Amino acid sequence: MRQVRHQTGHSHPGEDFSRFLLDAGLVSARDLLTARNTQAHSKSSLDRILVSEGLLSAQSMVTALSRFHGLPRVDLTTAAPDPAIANEVPLQLCLNHSVMPWRHVGGTLHIVASRVEDFTHVLSRLGDDAPPAQLVFAPACEIQAALARMHRDTLTAHASARVCESESCRGWGATQRKRLALTVLGLTLVLLLTWANPVLVFSGLAAWASFTLFIAAALRLAAYVAHMSNPDTPPGSPFRSGNAVVEAQDTRADAPAKLLRVSVLVPLFKETEITRHLIARLNQLTYPKSLLDIVLVLEENDNLTRDTIAQCTLPPWMRVIEVPEGIPKTKPRAMNYALDFCDGDIIGIWDAEDAPEPDQISRVVERFNQLPGNVACLQGILDYYNSRQNWLARCFTVEYAAWFRLILPGMARMGLAIPLGGTTCFFRRESLEKLGGWDAHNVTEDADLGFRLARHGYETRVIATATGEEANCHVWPWIRQRSRWLKGYMVTYLVHMRRPLLFYRQMGAWKFWGFQAHFVTALSQFVLAPFLWSFWLVLLGLPHPLDPLLPRGVLLNVGLAFLMVEVITILINATAVTGPRHRHLLAWVPTLHFYYPLGAIAAYKALYELIAVPFYWDKTQHGHSLTNTKPECDPLTFRTTRIKLEPGHKSL
Repeated sequence: MRQVRHQTGHSHPGEDFSRFLLDAGLVSARDLLTARNTQAHSKSSLDRILVSEGLLSAQSMVTALSRFHGLPRVDLTTAAPDPAIANEVPLQLCLNHSVMPWRHVGGTLHIVASRVEDFTHVLSRLGDDAPPAQLVFAPACEIQAALARMHRDTLTAHASARVCESESCRGWGATQRKRLALTVLGLTLVLLLTWANPVLVFSGLAAWASFTLFIAAALRLAAYVAHMSNPDTPPGSPFRSGNAVVEAQDTRADAPAKLLRVSVLVPLFKETEITRHLIARLNQLTYPKSLLDIVLVLEENDNLTRDTIAQCTLPPWMRVIEVPEGIPKTKPRAMNYALDFCDGDIIGIWDAEDAPEPDQISRVVERFNQLPGNVACLQGILDYYNSRQNWLARCFTVEYAAWFRLILPGMARMGLAIPLGGTTCFFRRESLEKLGGWDAHNVTEDADLGFRLARHGYETRVIATATGEEANCHVWPWIRQRSRWLKGYMVTYLVHMRRPLLFYRQMGAWKFWGFQAHFVTALSQFVLAPFLWSFWLVLLGLPHPLDPLLPRGVLLNVGLAFLMVEVITILINATAVTGPRHRHLLAWVPTLHFYYPLGAIAAYKALYELIAVPFYWDKTQHGHSLTNTKPECDPLTFRTTRIKLEPGHKSL
């Protein structure tokens, strides 16, 4: 029989605890009334509200709960848990609820927790054969730190290998010599064929480039039409692209208002200026703070970011998790590690430079409540707040506006699986954990996860809420970032096509061929771009390498078709920026013809890294759009942030 010795005999524990706090002088009647009012709207517990709103510190709350229930409070830094009983409560249960077995006293297992509810939940999961247990109190931060120390090796290994090996690329590290040998052999054959018959090789590559160009254009045009043909408008949504709307909302009047606890991971690595601005921006979120858990994810040896955060005053609903040193040092590995320490029903991701809309979490939770359980992910819209900085930033903004406001939602409406955007993604926690989180070795873990969701029967929807990001506005950093994305696309394609018949059965014909159309054409277009550019010679009346093989009329028709594809691309891009927020970019749309060639350089860099260093994470440096003025780190002083925002982004 399980012994639970935290009961105090109060008939109305919640009201009694309120009176206890008042009598102890820990909160004022006014603060308590404010917390009660918040509780009525958020359906959160009183202790969470008081702590998250800054009305009582976490340390004081734990001490108060200990005194109220007449149970011990321990300091885990001086009274460390007994490592011999570390596994008497399942580790995952400990992590999810911030509890851990502390010590055996007599025949009773003492379990340390920060809240009575967490303790009772764990007891209900232990089963009838569990030993008698008693609650002792400690702050959640101390419990998680103790869990991280005690299970360091297990958690570190798990973060690198959560995804099943058949759907991960982590085994590639052992095949580098084989890759190099095959690459040398392939290049040798191509060079020999080119030496023997250069026109034939050129014609074959040009034909494939042209074929994939037209397939890509057809896919983009179909997605564009699918999106534009749906006139439904999300209530109150400002996110339009001309007359196009990102996604219609389900406005069922009988849908229950169920507020969920949301954890958002924010991976940081060697960030300084951007960290201060990030903390100030996130303070503008309007979702109830007692249901919000913002996790700043740092690498263990990243002293630069740690020192920056140490200078800031974090609100109670924002915390830091340090990822132990390990291989590979990537964003997905860091998120895998931090995922276990989250306590949200919904798991989200933001990047270091992000400026999410203040009501974004509220909209996400509302949308999840309206959708069936097989919709495991909501992808928000990514936008740029420094689109006036220079030509590269303008082009980047146009490209993203077309992708996130037209093409991506259009593909989703067509029933195709879609790659995720890496940030402003929100997942049902249960679904994410079933899939093993992120592939720690894939440098585009977002695209990979989007298709892993699809192959296991889950759906992704695009939601009408935007996050401002910083456009990469310098040429070489842009190439480095794009090369990482293209390398990740190559890796993702090869991983999922490892067993093509199984992948086909899991995805179904429509999604399988949509996957092929998206990945094969995207990669081919960048790698073989010079072969497509050669058709400008035909349109300009200049000699072409295929003149000995094809009549001039055929080449001219191919060149005209190539020109029509360019016109379609301009039409889609122009439509994406006709809204008031992006209208200033219309005149720059035709100049993207000179922007896309940068992708070819990035593609060749990606090909080299795919062979030589497939797991290398070429980090994007942030903060190029910030001035030298440093904002105050107090989360209440958002007005001191000095970021170059567009007029339409002032609300961010």
